[in-house]
Amino acid sequence: MNGLPAGRKNILDRKITLRALVFILIICLMPLVSPPVALFLGILTTSVIGHPFLQLNHKLTRILLQFSVVGLGFGMNVNTALQAGKSGLLFTVSSIVITLLAGYLSGRLLKIDKKTSYLISAGTAICGGSAIAAISPVIRAEEKQISIALGTIFILNSLALFLFPVAGHLLHLSQSQFGIWSAIAIQDTSSVVGAATRYGAEALQIATTVKLTRALWIIPVALISSRIFRSGTTTIRLPYFIGLFILAILVNTYVPVIGKINTQLVAVSKAGLTVTLFLIGSGLSKQVLAAVGLKPVLQGILLWLIISLAGLWAVLTFTL
Repeated sequence: MNGLPAGRKNILDRKITLRALVFILIICLMPLVSPPVALFLGILTTSVIGHPFLQLNHKLTRILLQFSVVGLGFGMNVNTALQAGKSGLLFTVSSIVITLLAGYLSGRLLKIDKKTSYLISAGTAICGGSAIAAISPVIRAEEKQISIALGTIFILNSLALFLFPVAGHLLHLSQSQFGIWSAIAIQDTSSVVGAATRYGAEALQIATTVKLTRALWIIPVALISSRIFRSGTTTIRLPYFIGLFILAILVNTYVPVIGKINTQLVAVSKAGLTVTLFLIGSGLSKQVLAAVGLKPVLQGILLWLIISLAGLWAVLTFTL
């Protein structure tokens, strides 16, 4: 292999890496592999063999996550979803306001770039990477600012997937309590669904509904952001899959004839989520971690602690 031209050797290395990634992806589809294990395998894989397709990986992760979330809607009922959304509304509004205010103060305290700090705050307050992707063009953020914010959110989401189910059991949270708490305190939709999947079916339904209801707050936050940063931009990229998720719930509730198909769709969606978390883990390369820096991570951790503890207090106080 040493006698091969550099270009051909590079292509061969990429092919070997791709085969290894596909092999591990197949392992992630096995029933015994949970979302946290898939995430860990992704992190381990990129640390050992690298990932030559990071740009493609990001696009595939976004598409697969959206597909999986929509598929989960086929296992939910309209009445239960409305009740979950109603229960989480007050928590959603108050937690978004608290997080954005705390983000502004902590960003100034740590002397973090204003737009980077704002993206981290918005990602923590609403729905992680989706919020950052929607708000970054509104405030005209630069690529480096977006990358740092996304990296910070992804690092903390990886930890949340492992820590939250354990904390929920130690605190003896009910399925309902954990569903609301995880939707409030975990930034990204993928990790919310992954953590709730481990906790139970009811927690999964409540967490997914509350989280996607929360994502609708991208619209008012983006409009306010446009005024704060005086960008003049009013075009907002709202995640379209939220509408498809609602449609899936309606179909499952009012078209019971296809119940068996719905069950299969939910199973496929859960497998898709597991693969999504593997891809997210494989995107957390050493380069990504090094590019983030200490201060943004400190801000992310501080906001995470504030929203987690405040959310936990609210859930324990006002829900059964």
